[in-house]
Amino acid sequence: MKSLLSMSAISAIQHDKELKLYYQKRVEEGKPKMEVLNIIRNKIVSRVFATVNRGTPYVEMSKFCA
Repeated sequence: MKSLLSMSAISAIQHDKELKLYYQKRVEEGKPKMEVLNIIRNKIVSRVFATVNRGTPYVEMSKFCA
């Protein structure tokens, strides 16, 4: 499960604009890359639990901010 979550985080860094910007910002601040990757894993898990608890599909925040 951990390896799948790690691969998901790496893919999210490449394709999710919000997480990509977050990753770049934290690395530029001097945070270790693995530490930032762990934070992104936690963000993914939080998103999954939120959508399951709400019973609604995930909607990107950028769609609301446009």
